[in-house]
Formats: sequence, structure tokens, C-alpha cells
Amino acid sequence: MSGSPLRGKTILFGVCGSIAAFKAAGWVSALRQEGAQVHVVLTAAAARFVTPLTFAALSGNPAHENMFAAGMEHISLPAAADAVLIAPATAQTIARLAQGFADDLLSASVLACSAPVLICPAMNARMLAHPATQRNLAALREYGYRIAEPDCGRLACGEEGAGRLVEWDTAREALLGLLAKQDLAGERVLITAGPTQEPLDPARFLSNRSSGKMGYALARTARRRGAEVTLVSGPVALAPPPDMNVVSVRTALEMAEAVSRHAQTASIVVKAAAVADFRAAAFSAQKIKKTAIEPLLALAANPDILAALGSRRRTDQLLIGFAAESGGHEAEGRRKLLAKNADLIVVNDILGSSTGFEADTNQITLITRDSSETLELLSKEETADRIWDKALSLLQERKAAGAETTA
Repeated sequence: MSGSPLRGKTILFGVCGSIAAFKAAGWVSALRQEGAQVHVVLTAAAARFVTPLTFAALSGNPAHENMFAAGMEHISLPAAADAVLIAPATAQTIARLAQGFADDLLSASVLACSAPVLICPAMNARMLAHPATQRNLAALREYGYRIAEPDCGRLACGEEGAGRLVEWDTAREALLGLLAKQDLAGERVLITAGPTQEPLDPARFLSNRSSGKMGYALARTARRRGAEVTLVSGPVALAPPPDMNVVSVRTALEMAEAVSRHAQTASIVVKAAAVADFRAAAFSAQKIKKTAIEPLLALAANPDILAALGSRRRTDQLLIGFAAESGGHEAEGRRKLLAKNADLIVVNDILGSSTGFEADTNQITLITRDSSETLELLSKEETADRIWDKALSLLQERKAAGAETTA
């Protein structure tokens, strides 16, 4: 994956003896496809579920399981790791780590590791709920390890409850959060994403081609960098990002209401959604027959959400807007910046095949009151990180200006 934040990272991947070990094989493959170096350490029980040869083939590196191999793997492997990921983590291994045991290669490696650790438990619901397991998990949190809380659902034993290994998307985001700088910690971020749909009747609506990919990339990267994120999303074909408040809306009026409600407590607001400018002046509760549709459709203007935010934002609130343009990019971006009372306008070209709607890459121009900067073509996640870098620099400038005023 071009531009993946996992490219070049070294992950020490611990696998324990659970039926969910077969999922770990897929995770190893996914990490390698994103350009990470993966070194797998198996417990003795894990090797009975999935063979070391399988993990060696998927990772491109030898899989390790023997505590008494010729080398000093329990020292060399953690020393080279940027992060440790243990999945599935069984009750046995969680107990080992909580007590600081070093009686197998995995527990010894974790004990000798200074890199951040992500633990993804997987077990029977009653085992998970047992006070001993909960006490051990609490101890691991106190050590600074991050726990990816298991999902609820049908377990391999046939029972229902908590204990399912989390999905890879959730684990990946948690892992990226461990690797990312936490420079947005303490910020409450509100992001809008996707299109809106303005219904004409039960079968038809007005909308646009926005996929929501840019807004979702902004939400994911902000959460990784420590922000508390609320994502107000129009209808998209994207999975909700984990570990944030996702508010689903359909129409511009619904989005305006949700934004107004959540903006009150946000320190940064990013209006990345492509909101429909107009809606049908009248909605028909019954499907309009083709022969009855008027050739001229009566429209009503939707609220300008960005302008409303700019008119009532707090002095300590950073406001970022987007401008999807097909020409006159900088002039239109600067006009919008001033008209909407925004701090930053992100302009992108909707005509480019690699920058327009539904693309996985973007090339943007960042416009502030004092500057204009056009970035190179990047993945949307890389683009999102560059937007956050700019937002942080604006916050720092504001704080510095405030300090000078009070001095």
C-alpha cells in the first residue's frame, strides 16, 4: 500500500494458543502488504493451531517459538521492534505478562521490550469476565500496555458474549495510534464527511459524487494522533472508523443540526462534507410517476453550514473548510476563506483522475490568511496528516499571539 504509515515499521507479532490464531495469519499478511517488517513469535500452544511455517511464509521472516534457540531472540527481537502486537492474547499469556513471567519466548521478549505494546484478547466470555483475568488486564493497563477490547458475538465454543478477537481494522487503528505522535491529545475534533441526499420522493434524491474518503481519513488520523473525534457522516459506502463517535445523517438539514450541536464543545471543526446546495422545495410522500414529473424542479436553498460555523465560532476554535473546485483554485479558495470566516481552506481539483471524487489519492492547496501551499500528490491518509500538521501550526501561532498580547 503506497504511503502506508506502517511502511518501514518493524512489528513483533506474538501469537497465542487460541482458535483465533488463524485470523492472526491474515493480520501478518496485511502488515506485510503495507510494507511492515513482521517477526512472529508463537507460544507452544499457538504452534498447534497454526504452524510456524505458515507464519514464516506470510511474514517473509523465520517464525520463532523456541526459548532456547542458538541466538538471543528474546533480546534481539524486541530491541528491533517499533511496536509489539499480541493477537490473539489468551488468558494464560495475559496472566504471564501481568505477573512479569519470562518462561517462554513471547513473555521474555515483552519483558525485555521498551516499544509500545498492543494486546488483543480472545477467549471464552466467562474466562474474560473472571476477576483474575480482569485484574490481570488492569495490571497491563497500568504498565502502559494498550488493550483492544474484544468484540461481542458468537464464540468458537458456541456461546454468545464478549471475547471475540477484534477485527483487523480496529487492531490496525490501535496499532497506528501507538506509533503516531500524540500531538492532538486534548483536542476535541468535529469532522463532517461524505455527501448529503436530498429526497424528492421515496425513490429519488439529489446528491453528488462525494465518497467521504477524505473526511474519513481525517477522522482516522486525528484519532491516531490522540484527538477525541466526532464524525458527522452523510451516506457513504465506508465502514465506520473505530474508537470515535460517529453520527450518521442523510440530509443537509440533519447535518446542520448535528454540526450545530457538536460544534459547541469542539476545539477544531473540519467541514469536509460535500453538502448539497439545494433540496426539493416539496417532498412527495408517494413516488412521482414519470409522466407527472415537471421538467423544471422547484428547489429550496440548504443552509450554508461552514458560513454558520464561521459566524458564531469561539475565538479559541479552529475552523477548516474544503473547496472542491474545477478551476481558479487559489482565488476561489481565498474568497471562501474570507467569506466563511475560516482559518484554513483546503482546495482540491475535482477534475483530476487522481484527485477528484472517489480517488484514493489527493493533491491539495492549503490556504490561510497569510499563505498558500500546494502539496504533492499523496494518499488521502498522508494528505490528512499534512492538514493536521498545518492545523497544529495555526494553533501554535494563535497561542503565541495570545501570549504576546497578555505580556
